[in-house]
Amino acid sequence: MGIEIANESGTAIPEVSIAAAARFAMERLGVSPLAELSVLLVSSGVMADLHQRWMDLPGPTDVMAFPMEDAAESGLLAGGRPDSPSGGPALLGDIVLCPEVATEQAAAAGHALLDELHLLTVHGVLHLLGYDHAEPAEEREMFALQDGILGEFRRADLASRRRSAERDADTRLLGVVGLDGPQESRPPG
Repeated sequence: MGIEIANESGTAIPEVSIAAAARFAMERLGVSPLAELSVLLVSSGVMADLHQRWMDLPGPTDVMAFPMEDAAESGLLAGGRPDSPSGGPALLGDIVLCPEVATEQAAAAGHALLDELHLLTVHGVLHLLGYDHAEPAEEREMFALQDGILGEFRRADLASRRRSAERDADTRLLGVVGLDGPQESRPPG
């Protein structure tokens, strides 16, 4: 999966973590490994313009999703149409995030900005795949799926950070050791 992130927001964001959340969601949702995704982080002014232009709503919003193709029709999802072309990579779409709005929402929810951006990233991926929350039944389905993916992502991320910390501690304790054990020191030449 190709994930391109462009941060034009003026806010320092750990882009690798946003890409990891998007990749995790796409994998859990059965998106083809050939799919490509674009994530753009923008200022509240830019988001307000996009929100007005595309949704005819005033002010900035937290996330907008712009699907490029119907995921099932294009073969981007496992189990898509058997007659769909599957030659090369296809663009799933664009997710636009606004860190300024996300910062306000994170404070109101009592969690970190990065947690809010992960939530919005997963939310955007779901929208790209055709999920919506306009009707109560759709909302229940989408938000349950979103919560499940985020929970799995957080557990996997925590486990990965623990393993990394353990490796770092082992390296400090034992000195620099390769995977195959201590390496012989040989003079060059």
